[in-house]
Amino acid sequence: MKERGFEIAKGFEEQNINLPIRKTRYSAGYDIEAAEDVTIPSFKKGMAPTLVKTGLKAYMQDDEVLMLYNRSSNPKKKGLILANSVGVVDKDYYGNLDNDGHIMFAFYNIKEEDLTIKKGEAIGQAIFQKYLITDNDIAEGERIGGFGSTTK
Repeated sequence: MKERGFEIAKGFEEQNINLPIRKTRYSAGYDIEAAEDVTIPSFKKGMAPTLVKTGLKAYMQDDEVLMLYNRSSNPKKKGLILANSVGVVDKDYYGNLDNDGHIMFAFYNIKEEDLTIKKGEAIGQAIFQKYLITDNDIAEGERIGGFGSTTK
């Protein structure tokens, strides 16, 4: 039985996507790469973040979540910050009908010049974590969409 891991999302099977790995024995995070070249424009007030595709989806246990974090070097070296500070990938995002559970990072570029990320370049890290629920939890809803669909 599969417990947790990464797979290639639909539409990216022939794109030579690397499955995430931990670089050292005691690393918490799995390094995530960009699935394609993308240019992130310099931030201007009112602009939407740029979604950087990974070509990946993640499966996990019922009481787990995948947290997406920025690389610690990204803000200083590249000017990249995550628009949502930390991304949350729920178990039921996996395989959803909208986008198959495709994981993306939402970035702003705070440098004065546009930044191009190349395919295969490390953009962030992902950490699987357990979570707890309250005694009176009554959540029974089911996901019907993909990225950003929780409140729709």
